[in-house]
Parts: sequence; structure tokens; C-alpha cells
Amino acid sequence: MRFGRTTPILRIFDVDKATEFYVDFLGFGIDWTHRFGENFPLYLQVSREECVLHLTEHHGDCSPGTALRIETMKLDSFHAELTAKNYRYMKPGIEDQPWGSREMTVHDPFGNRLVFVAADT
Repeated sequence: MRFGRTTPILRIFDVDKATEFYVDFLGFGIDWTHRFGENFPLYLQVSREECVLHLTEHHGDCSPGTALRIETMKLDSFHAELTAKNYRYMKPGIEDQPWGSREMTVHDPFGNRLVFVAADT
């Protein structure tokens, strides 16, 4: 048996705020967007390297307040990149956890928590 890639779906409420956070701050790119018609909720995919996320304005797709753990190589470099952007709403730090991992947590504008975990330690 083999399982494929897992793609988390995160609830968003404002496309402009989502773009500012996921694209401008975290450095993800928008791969595609979908609306069923004019004045319908947006569903989109963003990615950065191998990390793929789906973001949705649709009420029934998921609940806000989700937490994700995302392994990343070169956590220190990613942290420096985010710090250099001087994003108004988030100034993340790196924490050494008691269980041995190094982590940087960011919260999106919709209550979702993304924990970037150093995979290179």
C-alpha cells in the first residue's frame, strides 16, 4: 500500500489578506484559482517548492483554526527571509522545543497556525 501527498485545506475570509500573508509574506505562489461564478467564494492552490496548500472561502470546506506542521530545510534562512520583510502583523521567532525540534510558528489572519519545523537538525 502507498499513500500519496496530503494537501491541507485552510479556511480564509478575505482574498486580499490571504494574498498578503501567503504570497507576499510567506513567499508562496498562486498556482490556480476557481470560482463557480461571479460573486462566489474563491478556492485556490498556493505552493512553495513541495509544500502545497489549498485555501478556501467556502463555508462548508473546513473550519478556521487549523494547525499544520510543515517540515522545512534551512529554517534559519527562511526565518531571516521573513524577518527582512518586516511584515506588520507577524514577527515570528524560532523556538527550541523540549522534544528536540526547532520550530517557527506563524498565524495567518484567519486563525490558522502554521508550524515550520526544521528538517535539517
